[in-house]
Amino acid sequence: MKNHLKMMATFVLVSAMATAQAQTTAASGDATGKSTVRHRTARKVAPRRPSVETEIQQLREDMESQINQLKQQLNDSNAQLQAAQQQTAAANAAAAQAQQQAQQQQQQTADNASAVSNLQGAVSDLKTNSTSLASSIQETQTNIEKKVEHPDAIHFKGITISPTGSFIEAATVYRNGAIGGDINTQFTGIPLQNSNNAQISEFYGTGRQSRLAIKATGQVAHMTMTGYYEMDWLGTGITSNNNQSNSYVLRQRQLWAQAALNSGWKFTGGQMWSLATETTKGLDNGTEILPAVIDSQYNAGFVWTRQYGFRVSKDFGKKFWIGASAENAETLNPAGSSLPTNVLLGSAGNNGGLYNATANYSFNLAPDMIAKVAFEPGWGHYEVFGIARFFRDRIYPNEVVTTVGGVTTVTGTAAGAFNDRTVGGGVGGSGRASLLNKKVTLALKGLWGEGTGRYGSSTIADITLRPNGQIAPLHNFSALGTIEANPTSRLNLYINYGGDYVGRRYFGNVGYGSPLTNMSGCNTEPLPSATATNGGDGFTPSTPANCGGNNKDVQELSAGYWYNFYSGPMGRLRQGIQYSYFERDLWSGAGGTTNPGGGAKGTDNMFWTSLRYYLP
Repeated sequence: MKNHLKMMATFVLVSAMATAQAQTTAASGDATGKSTVRHRTARKVAPRRPSVETEIQQLREDMESQINQLKQQLNDSNAQLQAAQQQTAAANAAAAQAQQQAQQQQQQTADNASAVSNLQGAVSDLKTNSTSLASSIQETQTNIEKKVEHPDAIHFKGITISPTGSFIEAATVYRNGAIGGDINTQFTGIPLQNSNNAQISEFYGTGRQSRLAIKATGQVAHMTMTGYYEMDWLGTGITSNNNQSNSYVLRQRQLWAQAALNSGWKFTGGQMWSLATETTKGLDNGTEILPAVIDSQYNAGFVWTRQYGFRVSKDFGKKFWIGASAENAETLNPAGSSLPTNVLLGSAGNNGGLYNATANYSFNLAPDMIAKVAFEPGWGHYEVFGIARFFRDRIYPNEVVTTVGGVTTVTGTAAGAFNDRTVGGGVGGSGRASLLNKKVTLALKGLWGEGTGRYGSSTIADITLRPNGQIAPLHNFSALGTIEANPTSRLNLYINYGGDYVGRRYFGNVGYGSPLTNMSGCNTEPLPSATATNGGDGFTPSTPANCGGNNKDVQELSAGYWYNFYSGPMGRLRQGIQYSYFERDLWSGAGGTTNPGGGAKGTDNMFWTSLRYYLP
């Protein structure tokens, strides 16, 4: 602006100077340069005009006045602009503050709406919780009343005690061929076809299989401790009989303790089912799967023992298990014909040592060792196991036995006596799978080995002897197939077929299953024994004379059902019927004229009934 004013003032000053110069030139001559004579004429004297300097000064003053006015206007404009800017800034600040306040008000409104919604939700939740709490309190009260009035278990100092598994049974058994047994069947005692007792039947009623079970469980930081005791009345005392009062004694079925670590390791010791017995859940004690029969000897071909053992097992993700056990051993008496007698295997029980004086006990070298793996891939339960057995006897090579006129004498010397050892064992497995939405179950199990006869349900022979007295383990095979159906929740149907087999092992006429054994009298029914312990009063049946063949196999086909009349909080009431067909075959020998081929066998048909009440 100042530059414009300066230019305007310069322009005015230059214009004024040009005007003054023109006036001076006009006064001195005309345009041609000639002097012009002017005639003096009388005129009135004009007032004197201001000089150029004065005009310029005046012009300068005017310009300065205008410049000052312009400056003042400029200052006023600047002041107005600043005032406008200040007003604009104030307006913007007021607008921002108003916007902030509006946002705060909007946020406060949203917060209030959220708070109202949360409050409504809290009120709704409070109502729901109140209803749920009332229901929970009522349920807790009901459960407390149930536990007080109908307890599932007894709680004692942090330990849970349960009698689940206990039952009372009224059972009967009928056999077409008598064996002189109770509810339990001695499979190798199936009478031969031409024996005395094969010609007569038997019936018994019993409550001895009734069972009492007590399980105690306690939880600590890193493990679960369990103790289990199971008993029945199938024990036999010296004075036990059926004459008037059935005076049978309690029998220890199971009695074991267990520490189950949270890491999956389990340590179990006591009397329990052998690790060779099939289970339904990993290798867990208490999940053993038994044939669904009433007969307490179960079924031919079933692999089991129930004895002392110490077991260690490990669970890997509820899919795979491994385990090993050391279990009490026992060698069944050597079986066969013409066996040497210059050996010592064991002795009758020492009554003072709390063994049964009427039973034989082997001098065991070591416990039976069993290793097992189980896996559950999602479509069944499967197991593979191995058994190692250790046999021994003491041999007296200089013993001489002579029999003259029915009198046996032993001579010779103990010089050179020594202990003989041999190893036996076998491998086995089982598989179980459900079909048709778990309505049908198929199962197969078995054991093959040398000297494993005691693990088959028939307790068939383990070993025989060589002519020099050394132990010769026998080849054994046991197998059992099962089909079970559950058409309804109340009804269980089953059919089993299994058998226990023992192979021949002979050395001339010595050993097991020798074809030189005299079998000529197997088809002749003998008279009752005149040398019975009861004085020959007709209570001791006899087997045919000259029929000394050894057992080849025992086979059983069993079928039956269980029906639950009631199953609920008060326990379970069930009834069952079982039928079994047995066949016991002997190895053939020298037949003679009355028994061509020398073979012999026994068959039997048996029926059981049972009515059981189980504690809840």
